[in-house]
Amino acid sequence: MTKKRGLGRGLSALLEDPGTDITAHRTAPETTSQRVAGNTANIAIAQIEPNPFQPRTTFAPEAILELAQSIKELGIIQPVTVRKLGYDRYQLISGERRFRASQVAGLAEIPAYIRIANDESMLEMALVENIQREELDAIEVAISFQRLLDEVNLTQEALSEKVGKDRATVANYLRLLKLPPEIQLGLRQGQIGMGHARALITIGDPAKQAELYRRVVESQLSVRQVEDLTRKEKHSAAPGTATGRKLSATRHKELSKELSHMFGARVAVKQADAGKGRIEITFRNDADLERIKQLLESR
Repeated sequence: MTKKRGLGRGLSALLEDPGTDITAHRTAPETTSQRVAGNTANIAIAQIEPNPFQPRTTFAPEAILELAQSIKELGIIQPVTVRKLGYDRYQLISGERRFRASQVAGLAEIPAYIRIANDESMLEMALVENIQREELDAIEVAISFQRLLDEVNLTQEALSEKVGKDRATVANYLRLLKLPPEIQLGLRQGQIGMGHARALITIGDPAKQAELYRRVVESQLSVRQVEDLTRKEKHSAAPGTATGRKLSATRHKELSKELSHMFGARVAVKQADAGKGRIEITFRNDADLERIKQLLESR
């Protein structure tokens, strides 16, 4: 028997949860009165509100037009998912591209799965759905991951399970949000790739990161070339300014938080006045220690 993909443990599990799903008689004729949670029905587009938690912020107009043409010819192959707000009022959970393309195609109504969900469950549904099934850029994925951590209170372990990615990958995406805005924008616009960004993150100085980023764009450097440059940059900076200088308490906190996100564990950065110090990573058990070891080996 074919094993279901990771989505079954994420969005699908949420949609089937009794707390967010009300069972309805699916054999009933489709009328306004039967548009209850659990049913699939054709809903007037005018009755559907956009999703305020939509993680995707940009939609290519040409892609929407292409999908709209397909909808005109073939109809909606996969219904959108909405939650019921009240009498003949619905809010989109997932399927934003199909919803927008249906509007462009001039449809009056659209097929939809009807669910009931509170705001937190709705946010989780929307984010997991989009991460799994939409081609978000790397920064949009990172923002979605961070929102799941902050707003839905998921742990990195639970997050990695829901989106079907290992914790090292999740940590690498989250680290992108530490880059200067200029570099984040360049990543979103396709000026650089994920590999370039991961190499730039290894440089601690934002000004140096931005300087090297501009050089990457101007000279169209490969990921390997950027990795070589960042190694040289770190090597040249090591003997002088860093030796004998203690980092500020604020910087210690920032580093501790960043490393904690990276390893999914409590990390403490300790440093003596002379500049020498140590990093302490707290682990819960043998399995957690093995996980952290694998993260270190993968870097």
